[in-house]
Amino acid sequence: MQFSALITSFSIFACFTSTSVNSYTTPSMNIQTLVPNNIPQTDKDTKSAINNDHGKQLLVPKPSVLFFDCDDCLYFNNWKLADRLTSKIEEWSLAHGLQPGEAYELYKEYGTALRGMISKDYIEDSPEAIDEYLEAVHDIPIHEYLSKDDKLRQVLLSMDPTIPKYVFTASVRAHAERCLHALGIEDLFVDIIDVKSCGFVTKHSREAFEAAMRIASVNDPERCLFLDDSVKNLKMAKEMGWRGILVGRKARDTGEIITCDDAENEIDCIYDLASILPKLFKAS
Repeated sequence: MQFSALITSFSIFACFTSTSVNSYTTPSMNIQTLVPNNIPQTDKDTKSAINNDHGKQLLVPKPSVLFFDCDDCLYFNNWKLADRLTSKIEEWSLAHGLQPGEAYELYKEYGTALRGMISKDYIEDSPEAIDEYLEAVHDIPIHEYLSKDDKLRQVLLSMDPTIPKYVFTASVRAHAERCLHALGIEDLFVDIIDVKSCGFVTKHSREAFEAAMRIASVNDPERCLFLDDSVKNLKMAKEMGWRGILVGRKARDTGEIITCDDAENEIDCIYDLASILPKLFKAS
């Protein structure tokens, strides 16, 4: 989960007994397809990927929009870039009177350090002060951390072209743009929904998801499919009626295996998406 992230979760859809034109069939699958051999299983691994039982298929609405978190979701580099963002925020915080480690604690509590510092009056709630902070902490040479990812590009290109894709990030647009450019995928998304687009609230809040739906012109939350590495973000997504996929099953701070009861599926990286949702991809 990125340090400067706006941060969220998903609903599982009803099972119908007959096929309809607007239904989207998700085939049942063995949970082994979700958990690579080198990942230890937990009791929660035994739940079905979509809570189906006895080999039945669930019919769910075809997604109208795909929302992808950016940092530590579209790419993963063992949190090297996230750690650099954390250190930049820590540098700024110490220079402005915060205690060591306080900004990170605010991030964990509020979803972004920015939201926490505004709430605690460390930053003036004004466009000028916020822009100054965001520009300072995102002044990072992205090319030193990310490079072109042909495999990721092919995964995204192989997806159903009728479903628009958005980046939904707690970071600022300029940071997300630099990341997408470095990865070589900047042309594959309709738009970037950033912290400013959401009025500086985080993906811990309903307002962020409501803003994303307005921007993407989608009214039915069940047709929103959201991919994120944050369990808290996925929890809010589910409360909003969105469907959610947890991307990344390793905790940043502890290295422990994590799971998310509010996500309908869990994968270790974005490359694995086709194995759990093959209907999202074009026929080969």
